[in-house]
Amino acid sequence: MFFGRDDKRDAQKRGSTVPLLPLRDIIVFPHMVVPLFVGREKSIAALKDAMAHKGPDDKAVILLAAQKKAKTNDPTPEDIFHFGTIGHVIQLLPLPDGTVKVLVEGVRRARVKKFMPNDAFFMVEVEEVEEQSEKSVELEALVRSVHSVFEAFVKLNKRIPPEMLMQVASIDDPARLADTIVAHLSLKLNDKQALLETESPAKRLEKLYELMQGEIEILQVEKKIRTRVKKQMEKTQKEYYLNEQMQAIQKELGERDEFKNEIQEIEEKLKNKRMSKEATLKVKKELKKLRMMSPMSAEATVVRNYIDWIISLPWYEETQDRLDVVEAERVLNEDHYGLKRPKERILEYLAVQQLVKKLKGPVLCFVGPPGVGKTSLARSIARATGRKFVRLSLGGVRDEAEIRGHRRTYIGAMPGKLIQSLKKAGSNNPVFLLDEIDKMSTDFRGDPSAALLEVLDPEQNHNFNDHYLDLDYDLSKVMFICTANTMHNIPGPLQDRMEVIRIAGYTEPEKLNIARRYLIPKEQEANGLADMKIDITSDALRTIIHRYTRESGVRSLEREIGGVYRKIARDILKNGKRDIVVDRKQAMRYLGTPRYRYGVAEREDQVGIVTGLAWTEMGGEILTTEATVMPGKGKLIITGKLGEVMQESAQAAMSYVRSRAERFGIDRKMFENYDIHVHLPEGAIPKDGPSAGVTMCTALVSALTRIPVRRDVAMTGEITLRGRVLPIGGLKEKTLAAHRAGIKTVLIPKANKKDLKDIPKKIRSQLRIVPVEFVDDVLREALLLEKPEEFGRKDQQKVPEATPSAAASAPA
Repeated sequence: MFFGRDDKRDAQKRGSTVPLLPLRDIIVFPHMVVPLFVGREKSIAALKDAMAHKGPDDKAVILLAAQKKAKTNDPTPEDIFHFGTIGHVIQLLPLPDGTVKVLVEGVRRARVKKFMPNDAFFMVEVEEVEEQSEKSVELEALVRSVHSVFEAFVKLNKRIPPEMLMQVASIDDPARLADTIVAHLSLKLNDKQALLETESPAKRLEKLYELMQGEIEILQVEKKIRTRVKKQMEKTQKEYYLNEQMQAIQKELGERDEFKNEIQEIEEKLKNKRMSKEATLKVKKELKKLRMMSPMSAEATVVRNYIDWIISLPWYEETQDRLDVVEAERVLNEDHYGLKRPKERILEYLAVQQLVKKLKGPVLCFVGPPGVGKTSLARSIARATGRKFVRLSLGGVRDEAEIRGHRRTYIGAMPGKLIQSLKKAGSNNPVFLLDEIDKMSTDFRGDPSAALLEVLDPEQNHNFNDHYLDLDYDLSKVMFICTANTMHNIPGPLQDRMEVIRIAGYTEPEKLNIARRYLIPKEQEANGLADMKIDITSDALRTIIHRYTRESGVRSLEREIGGVYRKIARDILKNGKRDIVVDRKQAMRYLGTPRYRYGVAEREDQVGIVTGLAWTEMGGEILTTEATVMPGKGKLIITGKLGEVMQESAQAAMSYVRSRAERFGIDRKMFENYDIHVHLPEGAIPKDGPSAGVTMCTALVSALTRIPVRRDVAMTGEITLRGRVLPIGGLKEKTLAAHRAGIKTVLIPKANKKDLKDIPKKIRSQLRIVPVEFVDDVLREALLLEKPEEFGRKDQQKVPEATPSAAASAPA
């Protein structure tokens, strides 16, 4: 017996009975040192008893036997294997939580003969199993085979350190070799117990050899799988492989299938979402296809996106219109000064809708120069009506798909900007601003302006069809508002679908009011000066308007006022001054040298220099025309980067002057011996249009007769070869430009007399506006004549009423 071999007295005292420590999921073999965490009361009591009754070599002895089932918390003798390992307790350390950490070393095998009666812990009588000492050639060969197989096993299994191979290689004893190797194998508990109970070292090595071969085969298969998967990952997407693994793990763990869950969510949304019948059927059809697809396939992603787009659109969601006309008028007046006609049209729309209850959304188009408040007016309409506001900038759009979307067959296809904006708005009746509609262009990808024909037609847009959705969507409740600087860039059919409201430039009093009410408070707050007393005088504002801006709108004015406040902010931080008054001189000191000369009309009456009026995208401008006579051969020279229409106007004016040379007192020899040069300054700027005809004719007559032209007279109008003055466009803008330039008298075609009502009364009261029918009437008003009533009258013919050409009504 192991006990009492060297001390008979101790053997007689204890005999062959030792405490038993039941183990969960672990088997301790001889020569194996293992740390254990012991928490059960019986187990702790067994350890304490072992420590209290140490053997003759001062070592605590205990039997280490495994439980048949690890989950059994209070095992009985039947729940414990009756074959275990006698071990020494090397170290015992109580832990703060009441458990004990113990380090044990297996010594040799032992068999339980019987369990002794003891309630505190298991006390058993054991019989030691002597290791058989066998020596044969077959056993030697088996030892070598086991060494070889273990070496192969270590190379495949990366969890075993290479140092272990060196340690095992030095063991020649078959019994110890088997016990050392088995401790490093990931075997089932029953397999390990069977090895423990095998008393013959040779049989033990055979079983071990067989088990290691099986483990090696498994490891080799795992290695092949890893290699194959790695190659597959290199060929295909790594993400796909990880998702497949994740799904397999979720399936093993019994978690919810995310794909099925996603389909359930879509079905729930479909039940609660009110859509058109066509859209509902389409979603159900696509959902049926989605169920049959692989979740990770590209086609499934396309179908999911398509369903998401359809369900997320506001098919019937709409905001309640605020139809209080009085409140709407208050909001519009609060946000914008002036703009009488646009405000009237908006209030008319609200009044009619209040009476009719259902009205197709109008399509308004605000046309005017930059900075007059077209875009901000659209925002005010949304605020006044209580609708959502969305803005789509069409500047530079060349692709028809921007409006209608791409078909689903294209990679990365999406709906057009219209549908995207409606989704963003979350309602099907927003105020939809199509900004800069005149800046669209055309190329090989299609014409976006043609795609807008259906969108902006109230008779057609109730079933707008986007290429991506391929469903009819109702746009009839949307209030479309377009903005443009000019009309001539917008195709005729598109113009026909819109109600054009022209917004002309602001007058000086209007700019002063806008600066006082909106720009100054806005810039004062933006520059951190809201709580300080800063006064910009009206004289200073007029100086900024006259000398630092030249525009129809107020965008540059706002920028210059911001510049003044930035200078003030710097002065306040530097000098600590709090109350500031900005007068004319102070404003000029802040803003530097004036950029423009206010009132660019001529300072004195001169020969051959006439002030004309022109219309540009920026608003009205004055256009000086110069003519001079010099010795030559009767050539007409025209310069100033003029377009074809304007060059033809100059030739027509020259022909008219030559036909009436005698009545104007011009010697016909001058046309043979002299060259005439007509020039429009600012030669780098392209100019075109027919409305400079009267200006050129007046300049030619003045240059040939040497009669000066009045400096305070400006004119506009197209002429015919028979001297008739035809109507022009952009009269309001041209009149405002004349007023800004300090002109006193403006000559306009008689046919444009009807347009005078569009000019503000204050401007009309400060200008002398003279409607003229013939060029002779223009010359009598513009030239400094001694007897104006007799000039060119002698053979004046009354010509029949001429029909204005298409070009006549085009703005110059």
